[in-house]
Amino acid sequence: VVILVEVVLWLAIIACNVVIYFFVEQGSFLIQPQRASSISFGLIPALFNGVDPHSLDLMAVPFGLTLVTYSFLHANFWHLAGNMIFLWVFADNVEDALGHFRYLVFYLICAAAAGYAFVLIAPSSEAPVIGASGAVAGTLAAYLLLYPRVKCWSLLMLGIPIRLRVEYRIGTLILFQIYAA
Repeated sequence: VVILVEVVLWLAIIACNVVIYFFVEQGSFLIQPQRASSISFGLIPALFNGVDPHSLDLMAVPFGLTLVTYSFLHANFWHLAGNMIFLWVFADNVEDALGHFRYLVFYLICAAAAGYAFVLIAPSSEAPVIGASGAVAGTLAAYLLLYPRVKCWSLLMLGIPIRLRVEYRIGTLILFQIYAA
């Protein structure tokens, strides 16, 4: 029972992302299709900065909350899968080090900081930003700081297992993000 309680938070974050993707974004069970959810809950820098005030009626959540809600939306299955695999591997150890509540706050702050960084980089962009990549990157950075010498098992092409240091895994995430962009 103690082990189950310890992993509930990071598994709950993964479950929230998966449920939101399949039930909200895919639109198979709710009326709202993916494009509408991205506009309503995604982070749109032009809206956030007040450059496009005419679209405020499209927002489904209070102003500023999109700094968090965007991180629970994903563009496609592979975007979702990539982010959730990295959370599956690394979030439990970071949560163990920080504690449940502190990890949740940390995760949400990382999501908000990444979203706000994009708002600063592209202040007039009208495209919605979605994905948990910023929160996942924050989790990986915390893991790297907490466990700098750890080696993790990875599967190379053709399923060949190899042990890699954590910074190479972070490099994999960076390459995944460049490819996804």
